[in-house]
Amino acid sequence: MTGTEFEGKTALVTGAGSGIGQGAALRLAKGGAFVGLLGRTESELEETLDLIRSLGGDGVVLLADVSREDEMERAVDQLFDLRGRLDVVVANAGINGTWAPIDDLKPAEFDETIAVNLRGTYLTLHHTVRRMKKRGGSIVVISSINGTRTFTTPGATIYSATKAAQLAMVLQLALELGRHGIRINAVCPGAIETEIDDNTHIRKQRQTEVPAKFPEGDIPLTGGVPGTIEEVADVIAFLASDASRHVTGTPIWVDGGQSLLR
Repeated sequence: MTGTEFEGKTALVTGAGSGIGQGAALRLAKGGAFVGLLGRTESELEETLDLIRSLGGDGVVLLADVSREDEMERAVDQLFDLRGRLDVVVANAGINGTWAPIDDLKPAEFDETIAVNLRGTYLTLHHTVRRMKKRGGSIVVISSINGTRTFTTPGATIYSATKAAQLAMVLQLALELGRHGIRINAVCPGAIETEIDDNTHIRKQRQTEVPAKFPEGDIPLTGGVPGTIEEVADVIAFLASDASRHVTGTPIWVDGGQSLLR
């Protein structure tokens, strides 16, 4: 059964086929939102849509690569033409990419991470903000503890750089978009039970890691147990809802205190 906190509202979630994106889409749908499910893998998006409909909600599959301008413009236009409004945007799509020493990291690997994580965030905002200016709304950018509080992940230089840049965009745009009634905030997860690590390519870790000894269980709140997708999704829903109506330009670290040890 769906709730009413997002009743009548339309949301867009990028990377909605799995992980945090899927969790956010389900949470928003439970609150009554119609959710545009954007991603590159149709079968995963269809699975998310089936889950949403099993809960009594609804949405639409939007096939697009966040790094492709033409595909993003078409997808956002498709959602807006269908619904006539856009109230919530969750810019979630991202990759870990390649983690390697800076002198070993290939330009093509650098470009890939920039294209998805940073250009993808830019294109998401570029094509949605103009659709939100009339009514206002809420944007949530999914960053990370890496690049915002944590800098000890071996070889994750470009990943951390994109996550730091996402937070900088949020802070900058909070002022720019405030006059239009658009709030923008960042969620920075720590260790979360998702499959994103399956897409991480790590090389020569010993050349980049710095030995560090942490207390037993490096997530203080849970004794080392990673957080859940649902815990991140609940924070996203808070920032998307009217409960956070006076919150903008704010990062929230969802990591059980993990980043405070780093």
